[in-house]
Amino acid sequence: MAILPINADQPLPPQLLRRAASLPAGAPVIVMIHGYRFCPSQPEHDPHRHILGLGPMKPGARRQRSWPRALGLSAEGDEALGIPFGWPARGRLAAAYRRAGEVGQGLADRIAALSDSAGRPVHLIGHSLGARVALQALGAARPGSVGRLILMAAAELRPAAEAACDSPAGRRAEIINVTSRENDPFDLGLELLVGRARYRALGQGLSQPRRNWLDLQIDAPDVRDSLSALGFPIGADTARACHWSPYLRDGLFELYRVALLQPWALPLPLLRAHLPLRQAPRWSRLLEPPGRRQSSLSSA
Repeated sequence: MAILPINADQPLPPQLLRRAASLPAGAPVIVMIHGYRFCPSQPEHDPHRHILGLGPMKPGARRQRSWPRALGLSAEGDEALGIPFGWPARGRLAAAYRRAGEVGQGLADRIAALSDSAGRPVHLIGHSLGARVALQALGAARPGSVGRLILMAAAELRPAAEAACDSPAGRRAEIINVTSRENDPFDLGLELLVGRARYRALGQGLSQPRRNWLDLQIDAPDVRDSLSALGFPIGADTARACHWSPYLRDGLFELYRVALLQPWALPLPLLRAHLPLRQAPRWSRLLEPPGRRQSSLSSA
């Protein structure tokens, strides 16, 4: 099987390590990490029945998109080994944030075991607090065990992310930080509730550029134009505020699929050469005059 889910409170099953060891050359190992308000021990909030499952999806549930299916993974096949990773992400935001750090620290040893079995680095993709789990795992991981991270609307503060990047594993990994001005209200909430207004969230990237870090602002018209020129047209804007657009917006998973399954086809220098160097300032989306916004949508 190409999809083998695990949870934070479970050891790696032997069949998962055997499957990793039997992967053909070039087939990646991809760990998918959900964000806030999911919990695998609660059926109504189980991510494996929602975004981390192949389907069918939960009837009537909001913000549904199967990440494994969108990445081109299947229940049978050897195109990659997809590992949906569940953890208890409910409760107050500050408590869930702390728990995400602990879960990420614990995930690091599992990544090392998977990397050893597969004989290759492990890729991670996470949304919201799942991106914090991924970064905390990176900071504690063995050097070379982590390949590429895709952070979608990361619920993380700059100092913690920079510490992860400065770790031995972090200096050898590549990070694509998917941002949007749609997420500005959520970034501010994280800064106030968790950072106590002392630190910035990752919606504006790191404090200093890094060779192995790329910010990708998906609601910027020039970014969409650049991605389209590279063969990755993505959907136009639909809301002024949205925390889930990095996985709901049409076309983005086609980009993620290549970035994770064929990273050699999308090296960071290539993306950096085609993308704007700076992101739009915070609140630029909410403050944009309606006429100008409509014009930008029409040209996207």
